[in-house]
Amino acid sequence: MASCGGEGSAAAAVPHVLAVDDSSVDRAVIASILRRSQFRVTAVDSGKRALELLGSEPNVSMIITDYWMPEMTGYELLKKVKESSRLKEIPVVIMSSENVPTRINKCLEEGAEDFLLKPVRASDVSRLCSRVLR
Repeated sequence: MASCGGEGSAAAAVPHVLAVDDSSVDRAVIASILRRSQFRVTAVDSGKRALELLGSEPNVSMIITDYWMPEMTGYELLKKVKESSRLKEIPVVIMSSENVPTRINKCLEEGAEDFLLKPVRASDVSRLCSRVLR
């Protein structure tokens, strides 16, 4: 099983991931995979809630968000994070069940660290650990 924590790492060193998805099933799946990989996970159901949480929680190591959500898409959330001087260093990973190259490229050009196709697998999370949380 993938693990992002080092040997004997303290709880404070556990990466905190904000998982954003309007689907309760997809939210539960990604949260479960992330927790098995030793992440601390906070899951919310919208980009608006994600921004509210980011306003009060300074220790988010990574944001993983669905692309298609009502009110605010994952792309719009990505843009708001990257426009914020306080949040712009947080890596953002976009997820989608649709493999649309122009959308993927648009997200990567706007600053997304990665674009994962659903269903997200444990191997995707392992890859994120090594790349994003180096």
